[in-house]
Amino acid sequence: MSPKKVIYLQNPLPSSSTNYQPSLQPDDVLLIVVSSETPEVAAPFNLAPVNMQPNSELGTQQQRTLSYVVNSSGDINFPVLGSFKVSGMTTTDVSKLLYEKISKYIANPTIQVRLLNFKVSVLGEVARPGTITLTGERITILEALSQSGDMTIYGDRKAVKVIREENDEKKIVSLDLTQSDFVNSPYYYLKQNDVVYVAPNPTKINSSAIGPNLTVGLTALSLVITLAALIIK
Repeated sequence: MSPKKVIYLQNPLPSSSTNYQPSLQPDDVLLIVVSSETPEVAAPFNLAPVNMQPNSELGTQQQRTLSYVVNSSGDINFPVLGSFKVSGMTTTDVSKLLYEKISKYIANPTIQVRLLNFKVSVLGEVARPGTITLTGERITILEALSQSGDMTIYGDRKAVKVIREENDEKKIVSLDLTQSDFVNSPYYYLKQNDVVYVAPNPTKINSSAIGPNLTVGLTALSLVITLAALIIK
């Protein structure tokens, strides 16, 4: 197999922006914590934690902070402030918006916003296909492939597909990872719920096709030879 078919980033690496944050979308799950110098003042702006029952008699109760789910309209329902739209915003945008709103009630509040359900799936010709759950909010397609054990020798590096759903529309794009300019693609940084599919290369496809046919052919040939031998006797 030619090295040009398996080596990543063969041409000079172009400049690219690293300032990337995913935009929120319906069904995203957010952890939002509001704090201030006086905890009692910030309490009305936080969801009350729920006591979770232990799994065994020896366990102790654990507290779980409730999260916010972005509804189908792109809104969240926030204590005191009511419902407002967050779809299309980043977590930084939401933090700034909440700071502006809550500052009317609390002096110098601290707002923490985190996306809890950032995950991507990697399928096809990789060593460990599956779903990757992230604690952060940024992952590149190369990092996702790395966490999946990298592509096998049979992965088609010239046509790695990314499946993405935006505005209720599914999009499928093909990236050539042997060319460095893919780092400037809007699909270089993956978004939550993206699916990366590594298709088999022609070598794998051809071997899969030849394998069964060759087995059938050898079986037929063996049968013909056996019959011929019986006839000659």
